[in-house]
Amino acid sequence: MSNLPSEPEFEQAYKELAYTLENSTIFQKHPEYRTALNVASIPERVIQFRVVWEDDHGNLQVNRGYRVQFNSALGPYKGGLRLHPSVNLSILKFLGFEQIFKNALTGLSMGGGKGGADFDPKGKSDAEIRRFCCAFMAELSKHIGADTDVPAGDIGVGGREIGYMFGAYRKAANRFEGVLTGKGLAWGGSLIRPEATGYGLVYYVGHMLEYSGAGSYAGKRVALSGSGNVAQYAALKLIELGATVVSLSDSKGALVATGDSGITVEDVNAIMAIKEARQPLTTFQHDGHVKWIEGVRPWLHVGKVDIALPCATQNEVSKEEAEGLLAAGCKFVAEGSNMGCTFEAIEVFENHRREKKGEAVWYAPGKAANCGGVAVSGLEMAQNSQRLNWTQSEVDERLKDIMKNAFFNGLNTAKTYVEAAEGELPSLVAGSNIAGFVKVAQAMHDQGDWWIKN
Repeated sequence: MSNLPSEPEFEQAYKELAYTLENSTIFQKHPEYRTALNVASIPERVIQFRVVWEDDHGNLQVNRGYRVQFNSALGPYKGGLRLHPSVNLSILKFLGFEQIFKNALTGLSMGGGKGGADFDPKGKSDAEIRRFCCAFMAELSKHIGADTDVPAGDIGVGGREIGYMFGAYRKAANRFEGVLTGKGLAWGGSLIRPEATGYGLVYYVGHMLEYSGAGSYAGKRVALSGSGNVAQYAALKLIELGATVVSLSDSKGALVATGDSGITVEDVNAIMAIKEARQPLTTFQHDGHVKWIEGVRPWLHVGKVDIALPCATQNEVSKEEAEGLLAAGCKFVAEGSNMGCTFEAIEVFENHRREKKGEAVWYAPGKAANCGGVAVSGLEMAQNSQRLNWTQSEVDERLKDIMKNAFFNGLNTAKTYVEAAEGELPSLVAGSNIAGFVKVAQAMHDQGDWWIKN
């Protein structure tokens, strides 16, 4: 692709998938799938547009808006909208590419897509956020629909932003339909949706613990990064299940527990309020049972840990930090964020898994471990189609089933296609990549998106 501009994030996501496919027996057993990979790596459609809005001082502002409609072989395009100054086409292509296979692992009828804008919500008034969201949806509304493309929230897009965008769509289209997920409960939202990614991550890792013979969460020390929805609800569920949460973080630094008690439910609730007010973790008031470390991620500062769950953003665990986690005794790493570990960090974990067999660290990729969020978005779509609301316990039980199936699908696929020595834990990154890819590739073939020469 030398004729194209560099897209490092997308190229990393593609490389990770292609590497695991090449290092399995999938292409030996099905050489035709190389063609499928070539086709699937190019989006079906990329939409780029300008977003013109007015700030509180009456000044015209302009941003770039995007929607990458990557693959619809399994259902309507499905994936979040990110509002952050770092947003560009490479990041959205990487997220959309990952989303295809993540959605496939949920077992629900959803394709993959991603969108957003290089708009920074930090420091903006509520009126400015509303005006931007309405201007953004004025163009995006031409390209989405309940049976075409169903966006959701992501970084910078929470319930408030979804509300403004949904209202703008409803007025523009003159239709009330499930065109967005993450909606308010009074107007088509689902219970458990805000909690889903964090809860689902914890449920997934619970199966890793059980399968490897490591027991339950009780007494385990867990390092978390991030302090948004994913980290918040993962922390609460971990504490509920008896684990000790030893860290949270944001873009300014890390909050690390100093004693044995760890971060408490009261701490998480206070951090929720801080983040709701769009303030940094530096404003968190505490009694000394935690310490603030400026300008760092938590991984090299948490001491002994059993489990590490990156829940902030992409590439937040480097090779050096991966080696540090191994030295700290970490046995389980699972991504609550998308592509949370660098390619080099994944190699550290995977090499350790191969060398140390049953005593090794076990790594799970985000496309499997954090698919709970989009899974409950899919359940929200189902409820919208039925014009019904399910109870909290119904949604939670379905989420648990989806995470269990995602775990065992990746596990069993790895056993089928990835050669392993006796006593070696199956590669969840390879198994999940292959399982998602095969499902999408077969659907694309059935629908004529690629074919075998006669």
